[in-house]
Amino acid sequence: MPIDSSSPMAIKQLLTRRRFGLLACGGLFAVSRPLVANDSTAAKAPLFKISLAQWSLHRTLFDGTIDNLDFPREAKRTYGINAVEYVNQFFMDKAKDLDYLSELSQRAADEGVENLLIMCDRLGKLGDPDDTARTAAIENHFPWVEAAKRLGCHSIRVNASSAGSFEEQQKLAADGLSRLGEYAGQLELNVIVENHGGLSSNGEWLTGVMKLVDRANVGTLPDFGNFYEYDRYQGVEELTPFAKGVSAKSYAFDAEGNETKIDYRRMLKLVIATGYRGHIGIEYEGKELPEPEGIRATKRLLETVRNELTA
Repeated sequence: MPIDSSSPMAIKQLLTRRRFGLLACGGLFAVSRPLVANDSTAAKAPLFKISLAQWSLHRTLFDGTIDNLDFPREAKRTYGINAVEYVNQFFMDKAKDLDYLSELSQRAADEGVENLLIMCDRLGKLGDPDDTARTAAIENHFPWVEAAKRLGCHSIRVNASSAGSFEEQQKLAADGLSRLGEYAGQLELNVIVENHGGLSSNGEWLTGVMKLVDRANVGTLPDFGNFYEYDRYQGVEELTPFAKGVSAKSYAFDAEGNETKIDYRRMLKLVIATGYRGHIGIEYEGKELPEPEGIRATKRLLETVRNELTA
């Protein structure tokens, strides 16, 4: 009698085969998503959709006011948002916990919330100059690729940390991303890089890495902030052609509801001009407003500018 490839035992057997090219994924998961989130939809579809990045509630989650399992409900019921982006730090020990992931997936489904991606931190440097350390970092991401697949996400977000010269770091990061992308591709998952410190916050550098990798399922998650000394508008313009997600960072707002550090109209025009039509995730990181108010202010601004661009 054939083995049911959707059974927990069969899934466990397949997912423990942790070598490149060895994972058999046919029939493994019922849900499959396109590798590219920049798809063109119906004529009346919005210019972009709005999602909620979990980091917007990091203080609330760290102090235990809400739990990671509550996040889909909070997004939908409190903020009227039906798509979410998780952060692995809030369920760091759960990547292999099938019961937990099933519960999280069910809670999102019950709320009508779409799971988009998992932001992965603290797993090592994908561009580590040491070959052994780099391979360990790559393999540390494997359980999160699998967890993202179980949740129905389209991507994991990673960091492109490295060391050495500009060119050396590009080659090292490209190697790590290529190898991780190969593994993720077998599960029809994307690996996407955020401008998140170091040379990854240099648009020219990260664009060069993407060109070296040259894989359909390896792309970027441009963040409106996190560019530091690099021009943020230039950086977003350079990175968005590779984007499979976009992060709307926000810090503070003026009396008219505009972000005080980032020109959202200019930024969103740049994003739309590339043809991007996927989700833009709210990532409020300010301290002047409580997290709930910061999230709502960012959402209002995104909706206002979207309406202006649609008119």
